[in-house]
Amino acid sequence: MTTYLFAGGGTAGHVNPLLATADRLRELEPEATILVLGTAEGLEARLVPERGYELLTIPRVPFPRRPNRAALGFPAALRAALARTEELIREHGVDVVIGVGGYAAAPAYLAARRVGVPIVVHEANARPGMANRLGAAFTRFVGVTFEGTRLRHGRVVGLPLRREVETLDRAAARREALELWGLDPAKPVLLVTGGSTGARRINETVSVSASEILGCGWQILHITGSRSPVEDPHLDGYHLLEYCDRMELALAVAELAVSRSGAATVSELAVVGVPAVFIPYPVGNGEQAWNAREAVSASGAIVTADANFTPAWVRRELVPLLLDRARVARLAAGMASTGVRDGADRMVALIREALSAASTNVSS
Repeated sequence: MTTYLFAGGGTAGHVNPLLATADRLRELEPEATILVLGTAEGLEARLVPERGYELLTIPRVPFPRRPNRAALGFPAALRAALARTEELIREHGVDVVIGVGGYAAAPAYLAARRVGVPIVVHEANARPGMANRLGAAFTRFVGVTFEGTRLRHGRVVGLPLRREVETLDRAAARREALELWGLDPAKPVLLVTGGSTGARRINETVSVSASEILGCGWQILHITGSRSPVEDPHLDGYHLLEYCDRMELALAVAELAVSRSGAATVSELAVVGVPAVFIPYPVGNGEQAWNAREAVSASGAIVTADANFTPAWVRRELVPLLLDRARVARLAAGMASTGVRDGADRMVALIREALSAASTNVSS
């Protein structure tokens, strides 16, 4: 019986592909032990136990980016996290470590290398994070989501997605979505979303511009997120949701999206074939702009900077697009050409390849 240790988390971008891969392993190997290494502060602290997996925690050890008091304490904190991770790997008889990035990934890679346990890496973003750059130096089993990702040994496997998205029957789900949200079957749907916590610029601009968008003959399904101050203007054809727990239905009914370009959003839209106007998150290391590049190159999406996404931009760029249904259809075809539907299966194959290689090395 194999014991798998997934490591990483912090954000939904790390946790969701981790869980999608773990779920696929559980389907294929119900007798296997699947553990997750994370921190008590990350999103994994809630999502992992909810999905039925045991969460092992280590202290959160951020890598210092400037010389300060935290930097002075970093070596000791990393040693402690590394020692605890090594102890957990030995205690649970872990056969392979699968890292997805985030605070728990780096100690897991270092501990696995010290113990001699095979390592597999998955990088969701087109621009790799520091932890996964470290992990990729220790293994040749490295999966990436996007073409052109500069990560040692990286091979494209796509993003592991939820079954609901992988197997989406768009026609059947569209009927359910229309009924669930009271949408007009005769009008195309513009899906607007900035993620679970929302995107202020997107929310405010779309809210202000709603009348012009609706005037193009479209309807709006606007998922604002939990922290948005935007209020429902109660316009005919404008459907506001704070949170959507049936995102596959929103994808099924959408003909165009306005959204951030996190790896999961880009990947899910591509698999379903929904073209997009991407407004990358302007903070961080610029990974969201990189995530959108493949879709843009395939003529499946348009990108504009967060600061540029204003009511004036909507009038100048979005309204003409909404009025040109043939162009929207061409964008949809381009977007669909970039989709990878079997990312979870590809990751499982990569993990099994790493285990097989380790077994061969031991036997020889």
